[in-house]
This record gives sequence, C-alpha cells and structure tokens, in this order.
Amino acid sequence: MKKIACLFILIFSSAQLSFAQKDMNVMTYNIRLGIASDGDNQWNNRKKNLASILNFFEADICGMQEAFFSQIQDLEGLLPDTYAWVGKGRDDGKEAGEFSCIFYRKDKYTMLQTNTFWLNQHPETVGLGWEAKYNRIVTYAKFERIADKKIFFVFNTHFDHEAVVARRESAKLLLSKIKEIAGNTPTIITGDFNAVPSSEPIQMLTDGANPDHLLDSENLSATPHFGPYSSFTGFQAREQEGMRIDYIFLKNADFKVRKHATISMSWGGRFASDHHPVLATISF
Repeated sequence: MKKIACLFILIFSSAQLSFAQKDMNVMTYNIRLGIASDGDNQWNNRKKNLASILNFFEADICGMQEAFFSQIQDLEGLLPDTYAWVGKGRDDGKEAGEFSCIFYRKDKYTMLQTNTFWLNQHPETVGLGWEAKYNRIVTYAKFERIADKKIFFVFNTHFDHEAVVARRESAKLLLSKIKEIAGNTPTIITGDFNAVPSSEPIQMLTDGANPDHLLDSENLSATPHFGPYSSFTGFQAREQEGMRIDYIFLKNADFKVRKHATISMSWGGRFASDHHPVLATISF
C-alpha cells in the first residue's frame, strides 16, 4: 500500500511540475519613454519599481512599448541575468527611437529567430505609414520552450495614437504578417494598440469571420479579470475610464488562460509607468 501511495504521489507531483513548466506568464507593458519633462515621473524615479513588477509577477515573456535603448540597458542591470531581450529602434532599425522590444526568460526559452518590420506600405523599410505621426513597428521572435521543445512566436507592437487610418491599416498588415511569418505555429501577440475593444482595429483583429483572427486572452480566462479594466493611467491615481488599450492576443493553438489581470501597483501614490502592465497566465 505504501508503494502504491508513493507511486501516486510521484505521478501527481510529476504532473504538477509538468503543468507548472508549461505555464507561461505573459505581460504587455508600455513603460513610458524616458524624458526629463515628466518631472517626478521621469524614468530614473520609476525604473526600479518597474523592474520589480516583472520580478514579482515572474514575467516569462514581456512585450514592452516606448522603450528607449538607454531604458533597456537600465532594465538589463536591474533584472536577473536570466532575462534577455530582442528588438530594434523604430527610427533606424538599430538603436534610435523607441523599441517595441521583447524581454524573455532565457533559462526557459531559446530564441531561434527575430526581426522587426514597420507598419507602413513597405514593411521592410523604415518610414511612416498611413498618416501616422511616428514610425511604428512590430518586433517578433520565434522561441523554443526548453522544457518540452514546443515552438511558438511572439509579436509585439505599438499602434499610432493619432491616425485612425494608420491603426486600421496596421491591423490589416499585422494579421497578414502573422500569417506569413508564423503560419500555423502557436502565436502570442502583445501590444499597446491605442484602441478600445469596440474600435475598428480591435474588431478587425478579433473578427471570428476571418480565419486569421486573434483571440483576446481576457475572454479566454478561466477566472474573472482581476484589477482595473482600463490600462492607461496618464500617471493619475484615479482610473481613466474606458481606456483599455493594451492587449495580449493569442492564435494558432488550444491556448488555456488561467488568469488575466491589469496590475495597478503604486508606490506612494505613484505608478511605474503611465500604463498598467497587463498579465495573462497561459498554457498550450
């Protein structure tokens, strides 16, 4: 009987370990570019708190937006050396301008391939698209999960905040490029889309009539969404109603979402960014 009990415990423990290994904490986080005009909210006053959020919530994958190269370097020094990142500056394809970089746990995932394309009529070339105020990009990476050799892609982006036509055309291009690059491989899409759920770009991305549509991880969550609904704060303590503009989308796999949250931590009434990070714990 003792042998049977021990065997059961061993099998149960192995199953639990396997499940834990396949759980993935995915985060999207607009970290707010580092500019002196932010006063008390400038980057040097926020960076340690921001890094601590990734650490505490054990982010395995984090798609960041509005990251300058200097901010990425700061985070490299503040985060454990188990993290690595990929990305390019949007203004020259090197280090200039904002990055839509992807931080990942290199002890859990092997990065196999990465690149960046621009949200414009010539995606391989630096430049504005469709009346956008700024250059906009998508950085993507192909990963292998070390625990079980599963392959998946992550796409991370930041849509334009002003031009309606740019957001609409960016949504079309994003769907097309995901299909072209990832094919039928499981895919995670993170980003600040500067668009609420009822807007045309989000409706286009999630339109079930389109075989290439994306799934909103919040809608798949096995537990109710935790935290405020809006993800944009403008550094204000009071929730900005109707400002859910940061998303984690999924495609091409039988994804399970255990929980979904908007993390609204603050220190002395101050946030680590003008956006809340959004977190989804997923498995596939």
